[in-house]
Order: sequence, then C-alpha cells, then structure tokens
Amino acid sequence: MLQINQGYLRILLLLVIIIFGILFTNACIKTGKNTVITERQNQIIKNISPEEAYKLILENKDNPDFVIIDVRTPEEFSDEHLKKAINLNYYSDTFQKDLHKLDKNKTYLIYCRTGGRSGNTLNIMQELDFRVIYWVELLSGNQLDYRLQVAINKNRYQRD
Repeated sequence: MLQINQGYLRILLLLVIIIFGILFTNACIKTGKNTVITERQNQIIKNISPEEAYKLILENKDNPDFVIIDVRTPEEFSDEHLKKAINLNYYSDTFQKDLHKLDKNKTYLIYCRTGGRSGNTLNIMQELDFRVIYWVELLSGNQLDYRLQVAINKNRYQRD
C-alpha cells in the first residue's frame, strides 16, 4: 500500500477545508473606507458621512432611480427632512411591508436622526437583497446631524 506522510495529509485536509469555506460562505470584499460589496448578492452598501450624502444627493438630483428614505416618525419628518425624501416610519406596523414594496434595483440613501433606525433599516434592506444602499452615519442626539444641516442650508437643498 501507498504510505502518505501525515504532514502532507494534514496540509491536504486544511486546503480542502479552506476551499469549502470559501465556496459555502457569503464572501465579502472591502473596497474602500466604508464600502462593502457582497459577492453572493451583488450588493453595494456604503456608510457615508453627511458631507458625502450631500454630494451624492446633488449628483443624483435628476435621477429617478435614486431614492432618499427618512425612517423617522411622521412628526419628525414634518419638522424637517431632506428635499424629495420619502418617509417610511421605522416604528410603523407596516414598515417591513413598505420596504418590500420598494424596487430593489434602485439606489437608496437612508437616514434618521442619529443613525440607529437607519442602521437597522440598512440591515433589513441588505437581507431583502436591495442592490445599492447608502447609509448616512449621523452623530447628533436630537436632530439631523449638524454637518448635514450646514450642507443643506448652505445650498438651500432643504425641505420640499
């Protein structure tokens, strides 16, 4: 019989485990500071600053496939919101059903007051296989992040 060195056998077993691990996991690629592309779902998910959000909004101001989603309550939304934003109340009983109605092939920018609800929304949208999602990481406690407000007010890109 053919004798196989145990060292070679261990290396072969390790290689087989690694190959199966790569094939059967949801592989992710870090592409930049805050961008993650998931290969299996072909998604682009990016956490962006308020300044980057402002630039993205300007670049897509006439793009019908670019949607801004404010996930705060209707009361918060009526106080102030980004121009052309739609309101999907995170606390609504129909929130997940409302997300299911959206076109998964459009590009979405999601935000809330501090980033908590929009961060949870990002996770839900990722699980629902939305293709392109930008999440604005906000830092303030009681209103839209000051940096985003400055950018909005500076260029009069404010309310509807």
